[in-house]
Amino acid sequence: MRATSLNLGLLMCAIPFVCAAQRNPELPSQQAPEQVRANLAGSAVLAPDDVRALAAAPAGFAEVQPGVAQGRVEEFSYDSAVTGTRRKANVYLPAGYSGQRRYPVLYLLHGIAGNHEEWRGYVHAHTILDNLIAAGKAVPMIVVMPNGRALADDNPPPAGRMFTPAHVEGFTRFEPELLASLIPAIDRSYPTRAERGQRAIAGLSMGGGQALNIGLGHLDTFAWIAGFSSAPNTRASEVLLPEPAQVRRQLQLLYLSCGNKDGLIGVSQTLHRYLKQHDVPHVWNVDEYGHDRESWADNLYNFAQRVFQPAAD
Repeated sequence: MRATSLNLGLLMCAIPFVCAAQRNPELPSQQAPEQVRANLAGSAVLAPDDVRALAAAPAGFAEVQPGVAQGRVEEFSYDSAVTGTRRKANVYLPAGYSGQRRYPVLYLLHGIAGNHEEWRGYVHAHTILDNLIAAGKAVPMIVVMPNGRALADDNPPPAGRMFTPAHVEGFTRFEPELLASLIPAIDRSYPTRAERGQRAIAGLSMGGGQALNIGLGHLDTFAWIAGFSSAPNTRASEVLLPEPAQVRRQLQLLYLSCGNKDGLIGVSQTLHRYLKQHDVPHVWNVDEYGHDRESWADNLYNFAQRVFQPAAD
């Protein structure tokens, strides 16, 4: 084991713009439909409460720091009951990892053009976590970064096939694969704390929509849920939370974020307003970025400090 129907026109909005310094793996090429590029260039319409709820991450938070113990990222293979193939995920193990200790688990999902390398290679999730854990600001945790495209050929497709129904369907098919194949495989292979209160799910863009859909749809499995810059694959609010009172009782944390320069902010705004209307506690953090790495890294930094923490008295 170790070593829903989707509106494609809306989904076309889900590809990010370029991020300075390092190439965004979800950057649309000239082959991508013009609507992909145009929608994210549009201005976000902001309400008075569309503001930062949490302080910005400090300088150097995603860089390797001298004297900070580093965890490791290893490749994990598992059999998928959905695709009938052997699939891969990256697994982050914190510094000081020991098989004699049990750890909570965060499942961290990528965007539509990414794969299991996006959070490590582009966002530097492992370094963010190393620094937070070393500073005592985050609980030592196992982080599973899977390929959220449950297809026999799970490589990111060429730009011309990015929005085909077959490719999009792979992200929908990941939900049963995660629940029936990946989570059980992780729990068999690592010393996890295998109960809902010690399991979280989060994601960026398309993966943010997946995290909200899967997490809120399976509150018996996840107690901590986050969507960063969630894409239009996010289900309608009344579908995600048909019984808001139940969500209030079961969730430990629901975290939503988006940049105020992100053309997709309406997806998260709509859910935030529904949650507010129904008195469902949640974090709504609107940063100053677009649909890019800076926003996702900043919000992972803030979310990681809150996930798996004991409830305040």
